[in-house]
Amino acid sequence: MPLRRFYMQNYNTLSAYWKQKFGTRVWKIPLDAGLDCPNRDGTISVKGCIFCNELGSGTGLDLNCLSLKDQYNLFRDKLLSRHGSIKFAAYLQSFSNTHCSPEKLESILSQLKDLQDLKVLCVGTRPDCLDEEKVRILATFPCDEIWLDLGLQSSCDETLTLINRGHLAQDFSRSCALAASKKILVCAHVIAGLPGETRVHFLQTIDFVNNEPVQGIKFHNLYICKNTTLARWWQSGRYLPQDINDYALWTASAISRLRPDIIIHRLTGDPAPGELLAPRWASGKNSILNSIQRVMTEKNLWQGKQWINPSRL
Repeated sequence: MPLRRFYMQNYNTLSAYWKQKFGTRVWKIPLDAGLDCPNRDGTISVKGCIFCNELGSGTGLDLNCLSLKDQYNLFRDKLLSRHGSIKFAAYLQSFSNTHCSPEKLESILSQLKDLQDLKVLCVGTRPDCLDEEKVRILATFPCDEIWLDLGLQSSCDETLTLINRGHLAQDFSRSCALAASKKILVCAHVIAGLPGETRVHFLQTIDFVNNEPVQGIKFHNLYICKNTTLARWWQSGRYLPQDINDYALWTASAISRLRPDIIIHRLTGDPAPGELLAPRWASGKNSILNSIQRVMTEKNLWQGKQWINPSRL
């Protein structure tokens, strides 16, 4: 079935894909398993990525001693009261959720088995935190669909070094191959506006993703959070964030360049309350989405329009 059927606006959306597959809306529930990141706990570094703060994109609910099941049911009950009969995706979001022993990973996943209305498992992690054993464990989880949210950010190794990622683009490729061997879907995370990068660099990252066994993508704008290295760079004048028009243009261009079967999970990041320093426009999700759509309409763009299909070369 061609994924063009899932187009909403000018691109494939995750919500439309899931609604067609499951016959109802599917909501992601963020979960915090209390894990850490090798880029923070001293495994490879204690500094972290320049844009990441101490929350690691998490809810912090693990600090409140809530079990994964309790976290899931807390969100599930609220969402059901608002939206009626829907299904859910359990999203292990905070930090790196395969940065642990295989035994620990099995223990975490065992807590998610038999959760009511659970259709999808999503696991956020880093390319350097996966091996064959961990991928095998993930693949055996009993649900309808498994996604690996895998942070790439850029395909340029020089950029990855500059932002202190602690891994290279080839590590992403290796992890994608491992996931594909077990039929696990991969959602690549990429960031527009990284220090030193131009739109050409960003589109090169999209070309890199197109050539990997990737089924989804998340676009993130680089916003500046409190208590980060990037905040210090911004305050000293070393880094200037994009304006909304540049981000809209870069992202619209990337969507047009993107392989037409890839599902877009999101088009912008969401700063947590109280963490955003700059740019101010990063807190206006609707304005960002409208700006991207406006560029795509004005330039008559759609997903895959400018995709370079290797088979036609």
